[in-house]
Amino acid sequence: MSAADEELAKDLGPLAALTIGVGTMIGAGIFVLPGTAVAQLGPLAALAFVIGGVVAMLTALSASELGTAMPVSGGAYYYINEGLGPLFGSIAGWGNWMGLAFASAFYMYGFGEYVNDFISISGVTVGPLGLEPAQIIGLIGAVIFIVINYVGAKETGLLQNAIVILLMLILAIFTLFNLFNAELETLRPVDPFGWSQLFPVTGLIFVSYLGFVQITSVGEEIKNPGKNLPRAVIGSVLIVTVSYAVILLAMLAAVETDVVANNKTAVVDVAELLIGPLGGGALLFGGLLATASSANASILASSRINFAMGRDKLVSPKLNEIHPRFATPYRSIAITGALILVFLTLGDLQALSNAGSILHLVVYGLLNLALIVFREAEPAGYDPSFRVPLYPVTPILGSVFSFALIVFIDPNVLLPSLAFVAFGAIWYLVYARSKIETGGVLGQYILDRSEEFPDAAVSATASVQPTGNDYRVMVPLANPSTQKHLITLGSAIADQHDGTVVAVNIETVPDQTSLAAARDQNERELAADLLERARTDAETYGVDVETHAVLSHRGFEEMFDAATRYDADVCVIGWGPEATGSDARIETAIDEFTQSLPCDFLVFRDRGFDPERILLPTAGGPDSDLAAAVARTLRAQYDSELTLLHVAEDRQQGEAFLRSWAAEHDLEDATRQVETGDVQTRIDIAATDATLLIIGATEKGVLSRLVRGSLVLDVLEDVECSVLLAEKKHTRSIRDRLLGTTSDEGTSATDTGVTPEPSTPERESEYTPSRRS
Repeated sequence: MSAADEELAKDLGPLAALTIGVGTMIGAGIFVLPGTAVAQLGPLAALAFVIGGVVAMLTALSASELGTAMPVSGGAYYYINEGLGPLFGSIAGWGNWMGLAFASAFYMYGFGEYVNDFISISGVTVGPLGLEPAQIIGLIGAVIFIVINYVGAKETGLLQNAIVILLMLILAIFTLFNLFNAELETLRPVDPFGWSQLFPVTGLIFVSYLGFVQITSVGEEIKNPGKNLPRAVIGSVLIVTVSYAVILLAMLAAVETDVVANNKTAVVDVAELLIGPLGGGALLFGGLLATASSANASILASSRINFAMGRDKLVSPKLNEIHPRFATPYRSIAITGALILVFLTLGDLQALSNAGSILHLVVYGLLNLALIVFREAEPAGYDPSFRVPLYPVTPILGSVFSFALIVFIDPNVLLPSLAFVAFGAIWYLVYARSKIETGGVLGQYILDRSEEFPDAAVSATASVQPTGNDYRVMVPLANPSTQKHLITLGSAIADQHDGTVVAVNIETVPDQTSLAAARDQNERELAADLLERARTDAETYGVDVETHAVLSHRGFEEMFDAATRYDADVCVIGWGPEATGSDARIETAIDEFTQSLPCDFLVFRDRGFDPERILLPTAGGPDSDLAAAVARTLRAQYDSELTLLHVAEDRQQGEAFLRSWAAEHDLEDATRQVETGDVQTRIDIAATDATLLIIGATEKGVLSRLVRGSLVLDVLEDVECSVLLAEKKHTRSIRDRLLGTTSDEGTSATDTGVTPEPSTPERESEYTPSRRS
């Protein structure tokens, strides 16, 4: 089975899904962080947990809708990648992955504190790195849970069920004892340290609310995700938020604040005071279960995110490999486990907690924005069984609150944590962009409606679109009677390169009319109909299609800007008055309006598109290379008969050249025809039986063509079949543009009619698209 075809088995039932969320959240929130939170806020710390729960619930609603629409491995990362595009997907993937690794290290550190409290080792450091006993214990525990995750989701889910059910039972009994001993007067004053630390503490404890989105990370493994996923996501947030508030208030009402403040194992000490050694032992055991279950669930979810990133080529697809026995992404789990061990070795409790919170708040903010994109763009196939209530208020508030809370977190941790966000963006631009083949819904939405957005937004969107196998064929359209043939030609080329057709209608607006005023006019039905027909024609080939309507004060010139803006590899344009805006020849217009071509150009003289019999004259040169590449593409698409023609002064030398040239361009099986005499006449005669003539454009400049005329264009006017003129992307100096090239090398056969030396310069046998810098 290939990596692309591998799937994860649906082994997790509704209870296992719920306990993944509850188990991840309940541990740190009540067993590790109350001491730090109460030391800064007193009883007001309960409100910090409630605020954190409210922010989490807003995102939980968005995650539930997205999860039911796309129940696949990867969770928040996947939704952001699909909605906002792979640039933000990379940020979310790395942020979510690293955030969970930090959180897992935090949980295992807490686990170590509880074990250390049991064995009573304190005041010493161990090893050359000066590790605390809690860190050493946490490292051992982390290895154990990494191994547990390695053996499969079913075993993980069963273990999680048992841990969480037992944990909630222990906490319920502990809360009852607190309530029996509670006195409201103990809670006064509610805010002994003021309100200034409310949001910083909320940011600190937000690591307690990471579990609910992680349920969506294993959505591909949940049975009946349409019902079970939203129940698990929303239910886990409700259960945990209520539990945090009730347990913390009951505990602070039963004992003095000083007993809890700055106490890493506060619940154990409170249980010993109220219940005795048996109670302390039970809560100590509960703390072990809680921190262990949090780490266990985080390792499970983080490895799946890494798995999804590998599947999308944001990281090496080799990470996708499924273990033949355990059916788990074992490489993802191994790498995630290694990161957890590193973070656990280097960080302390508060730094690990803050780092996990910051990275997840970034992800949650982006997740809410992704939901808005899906709702507004309404892409095909987006059909969630659960929908966010009070849209769009809910996701907007979820995004704003998530980003705002980051500002209040310790700045000493903030900048290093945000470095991972920057790394995610750089990673995409430097490594992943050239490997990823598809963009997100947002980018497609903007590019498809480019006339509705500022040029800066369209250019920025195009500049970050993925380029892996993204061969882009731009087809400017103006004439309804010829658009079908142009789109057919463009689609055939795109289909052979697994690329995208970019259909563009450029509407010229008089200088007296502002573009804004022209945009407001509702007289553009022709352009809309033209682009819609182009989309329909292109989709018959199964290729991806973008359509753009551009308003400009420039007509022909705008085509070159559009080729740059939409990152075209090749531009297929019509040849005639409708294409150029005048009766001038197409090459004259190209040279007059541009100093260089932003991409390869194919200029089509339409006398009916029929690639059954193709004639390709050549004497070498870069434009002839492009013509050969196009001929190969059309032959592969339509099984065309291809004839190569070379006009030489010496037949024997010409045959040697054409044989070598055909081999270099993978056209050995094409019919080869060598003629002597007048080049124009020979091409005209050979084209009599052809249905399509493909020819490399002249390299001569404006002045030489004006003085002596262009043999290429004269020939193309004379033949009866359709003509495709090919000219590669190039940069011409002012001298070249005015006087033409000084060397015969690289010129078309129809320019000189002279056979090059047999030892022609080595050329690529396969045409590689010229990408924009």
